Amino acid sequence: MNIPPLRLIVMGVAGCGKTTLAKALGERMSLAMVDGDDLHLPQSVEKMRAGIPLQDSDRWPWLDRIGAHLTEPHPHGRVVACSALKRAYRDRIRAQAGEVFFIFLNGDFELIGQRMRQRQDHYMPLDLLESQFHTLERPQPDEGDVIELPITEAINDLVRLAWAAAQTHRQHPAPSTTETSP
Repeated sequence: MNIPPLRLIVMGVAGCGKTTLAKALGERMSLAMVDGDDLHLPQSVEKMRAGIPLQDSDRWPWLDRIGAHLTEPHPHGRVVACSALKRAYRDRIRAQAGEVFFIFLNGDFELIGQRMRQRQDHYMPLDLLESQFHTLERPQPDEGDVIELPITEAINDLVRLAWAAAQTHRQHPAPSTTETSP
């Protein structure tokens, strides 16, 4: 059986560890990794740097670039760190990329805020964390292509759990109900 390369999205609010997990998965599983932040337009980065939350009109082209990136050829697959906070955003990526698997890093506001205060040289200010939690639409049971992992786990455990879930999903995909988004 010819199994296609993996297409993974590590998702969650700012500061939850998306980039750290995506890099670890990329290194350990020979996946091409990109931080979704690198696919933002410069004007979107400037908005966030100024503490201005992005609107959906800012996000649609960005999500399309992420979906397109996932479909670019790579022998083992690709992993992208991307917030994917709303169901419509995940559906948009699914529409662009086809078969994709989401790893939702879940944690509480206090712990993530503490982590964000320790970060250096990142454009996302702590002030926007509240808007991230407000925007977050937790994945629902009918999104069979999502696994939820707690950010309190060690990175090696997160990699092991994410990889096992992605492999299981790849071999036995659970149905995912998606709606067409704008």
